[in-house]
Amino acid sequence: MTEPFVVVGGDAAGMSAASKAKRDDPDLEVVVFEKGEWVSYGACGLPYYVKGEIQSLEALVSVTPEEFREERGINLRTGHEVVAIDPDGQTVTAEPLDGGEPIVQSYDHLLLATGAEAVVPSIDGTDREGVYTLGSMSDGKELREYVARARTRKSFQQPDRGPACRYLEDCVGPVAVVGGGYVGLEMAEALAANGFEVNVFQRGDRLLNGFSEATSEAVADHLREEDVLVHLGTDVLELTGDDAVEAVVTDEGRIDVEMVLLGTGVRPRTALAEAAGIDLGETGAIATDAYCETNVPDVYAAGDCAEAAHTVTGDPVYVPLALTANRHGRAVGQTVAGTPTEGGSVAGTAAIKVFDVEAARTGILDHEEATAAGFDPVTKTIDANSRAGYYPEGGTVTVTLTADRQTGRVLGGSLVSEYGEGAVHRSHAIVGALEEEATVFDLEDYDLAYAPPFNTTWDPVLVAAKVLSGTLR
Repeated sequence: MTEPFVVVGGDAAGMSAASKAKRDDPDLEVVVFEKGEWVSYGACGLPYYVKGEIQSLEALVSVTPEEFREERGINLRTGHEVVAIDPDGQTVTAEPLDGGEPIVQSYDHLLLATGAEAVVPSIDGTDREGVYTLGSMSDGKELREYVARARTRKSFQQPDRGPACRYLEDCVGPVAVVGGGYVGLEMAEALAANGFEVNVFQRGDRLLNGFSEATSEAVADHLREEDVLVHLGTDVLELTGDDAVEAVVTDEGRIDVEMVLLGTGVRPRTALAEAAGIDLGETGAIATDAYCETNVPDVYAAGDCAEAAHTVTGDPVYVPLALTANRHGRAVGQTVAGTPTEGGSVAGTAAIKVFDVEAARTGILDHEEATAAGFDPVTKTIDANSRAGYYPEGGTVTVTLTADRQTGRVLGGSLVSEYGEGAVHRSHAIVGALEEEATVFDLEDYDLAYAPPFNTTWDPVLVAAKVLSGTLR
């Protein structure tokens, strides 16, 4: 009799792997250890829960623990923290958080899906009351409760205190968001929509570093239109106050706040793997091969704790996004059930909504990164109508496209438009070009859909491809 397939971590990668393995081999015993009480939840929805667009945390759960146990036949053990792995003996040791006796569980195959944790920057005062991160369901619950308390309390009842006070009869109070990435900007919207005067602090000279400069500028301009105070090129030096945070001190001065949200990125949880002798890659995440297997036989890693191969360069990258986790977890499940399956490469494709603007990016846009990978990058940015000019709606889509000068190969793209005008969905054509190693000359001949309510005859992606191909010719 074979030993179980054991999974450490009960979110996207872990539960995708467990479910797929059990579906493909119903006789396989599958055991999942999860430290928390929540499994298979959509962490990407947490800013919208804090904002109030999503009314309950339970709405973010795809499959409940009971459904995994009763309907899918998975031995899911929530409230259990795996504290050690013995690769030689092929066992893991898990400790119940309720104080029970440790469990030593044997395995034939093991998946590490330990995820990532929010980065807390090295500045004084991050341990003060009123300083939050957003990396878990419990974080989301705490932030939602804070917003509710603040709106009830209305501690700053001064309608003229700041521009964001237009959202409510009384301004709730000034707050800070440290970091201009996905979580930071989504939370800036969530807080502003609840009446807070929001300050966004970004150390670099632009927001959304992985996007094009044109996209970053468009998003920053729109934030300012929505009365969010954007502080670019600003170093946060300290969070001051007594027990609770009272101000953000930067290299440009002091700004009073009553709450701080740290949105400075995530790092992979790798301590368990390192202690077991499992190699990390150059990105700091767990190194894996094409099948998501580590250097230790029969031990796999997937999701936000693991590296993946980049679609354009083939080099290891760390891209902690939901689709990657689900896709690679599913591949591991198929592999351990008897059908070896590669996880597939990642292009770093991502999207974000900020108030009434949507943006997307994929591939390589940074010229230094492209040059280091052996390319000679050329970039063009165009503006084009989102719909036929005579159609009584529509807006502008800004497309930035990068290709290799010598071969014409498409390397990456970034798009931004008003919300609903298609920047995100149009990015999928560029993703397809990256996957097929298409040239910009190929891309300009893509047969993309057209009808006046949806598009112009020449889609903005085709316009960008034509302009860039003309430069290369």
